[in-house]
Amino acid sequence: MSTVTPNKALITRLKPTKNKLVATIARHTGLILILTAILYPLLWMVAASFRPNDEIFSSLGIFSSHYTLGNYVDGWAPGGGTLQFSRFFLNSAIITSLSIVGTLLACSLTAYAFARLEFRFKNLLFALLLGTLLLPYHVTLIPQYILFNKLNLVNTFVPLIAPHYLAVDAFFVFLMVQFIRGIPKQLDDAARLDGAGHFRIFAQIILPLAVPAIGTTALFTFINTWNDFLGPLIYLSNTNLWTVPLGLNNFLDASGGPSSYGGLFAMATLSLAPVVGFFVAFQKMLIEGIATTGIK
Repeated sequence: MSTVTPNKALITRLKPTKNKLVATIARHTGLILILTAILYPLLWMVAASFRPNDEIFSSLGIFSSHYTLGNYVDGWAPGGGTLQFSRFFLNSAIITSLSIVGTLLACSLTAYAFARLEFRFKNLLFALLLGTLLLPYHVTLIPQYILFNKLNLVNTFVPLIAPHYLAVDAFFVFLMVQFIRGIPKQLDDAARLDGAGHFRIFAQIILPLAVPAIGTTALFTFINTWNDFLGPLIYLSNTNLWTVPLGLNNFLDASGGPSSYGGLFAMATLSLAPVVGFFVAFQKMLIEGIATTGIK
């Protein structure tokens, strides 16, 4: 009767070696340390928002023996005035929502034209569109300001919203073009056999399949618009029209007087909530939109 001898080499490969275990522990420890270093400023800001104003910078630690909600009360109505921070949140919400709608509408239509239609100078125009990515925002800021000033639109929301309806975000156009090009054209041909035109193909075929790219565009537009400081600073001088970044800047006294850091950190913490919520809702679309270029 013969006995079967186990393959020692196979057993060695199946069992985790001591070196692999050490490497795994070291890798996870390094990742935890990196994550801690990244999240520490955010955690410190949240903890500082609950501290008294005179104890905020007394310690670099997260935990404290004194906590208060007074920073949130004072920050919501700065100086006890009638202008509350809710007004800044509402202004930012209006600008951001309309900007997202404009970006999705204009960029998707432009991307469909470059990806599916044939017209003269298409490649040249697409190259010029991508060339605008090399232009810093500050280069076009002065000409745009002069234009809107001539139209008496300064100190309104129009200069912050209207450009989004003109497909000026070349990166989002490029993202959607690449995604639409990955969608088989046989679907378009089948729709044309049923009598569908370009608008119906765009609305009923392209858009439903391009949801990941649309979600990615919406997420980046939300973050960029919500956190925009320079644009509102240039175009909005009326405090009733201020956005959240301008409202946060108001807590700092430029004349050298005492600044309300407690209210600043409290309102900054609240201002992060929409960004985090929007990212959590669209993170799946973000990963799929960037990682893929079409459908299988």
